[in-house]
Amino acid sequence: MRLTILAAALTYATAASGALTWTLEKATNPTEDQSSAYASIEAAMNLAVAHYEKFTAASKTIRVYYAPGVPTAEANYNGDLRFGSDRAYMTERTAMHEISHTLGVGQTAEFDRRCAAADWPSAIPLLRTWDGPDATIGCGGSHFWPYGLNYETEWSQESGDRHVQLVDAMLADGM
Repeated sequence: MRLTILAAALTYATAASGALTWTLEKATNPTEDQSSAYASIEAAMNLAVAHYEKFTAASKTIRVYYAPGVPTAEANYNGDLRFGSDRAYMTERTAMHEISHTLGVGQTAEFDRRCAAADWPSAIPLLRTWDGPDATIGCGGSHFWPYGLNYETEWSQESGDRHVQLVDAMLADGM
C-alpha cells in the first residue's frame, strides 16, 4: 500500500515538473556592462523557469543571449531568446513571456490557426474558470491576451501562474 502511494506521488511529481533547460551564452572576458546584464538575465530566467516548472511539463532547450541591439527582448520557436540592453526588460515577466514564444506562442502555424478559429478546447474553458463564461483568448502580432504577460503592468504572481497554465493548455490543444 505504501509503495503504491509513493509510486503515485512520484508519478505526479514527475508529470508536474517541467523540463525547461537553458544556457546563457557569455563572453569569455565580459565587460562590466555584460557582467551586469548576465546577472540580471540569470536572475530573471531562474525565476521564470521555476515558475513554469510549477505548472507545466513542457520540454524545451533554450539558448539565451545578451544582445544590446535588441530593443526589449525576443524569442523564437527554435529556442533562441535574446535580451536587449534595457534592464527594465530583464525581469521574470519578460522571461516568462519570451519562454512562451519558444514553446510556440506566435511562432507556429498551429498557433495562428487556433487563434484565427478561436479553437482552444482546453485553454478557453480554463480561462473561463478565472474570468467568467464569456472570456475568450485574443491573439495578434504573435501574442495572446489575457495573461500573455505582454506588458510589465500585467505582472502579478497570479497572472504569472495563469500565464503558464494557459500556455500549458494551449500546448495540450496542439499549439
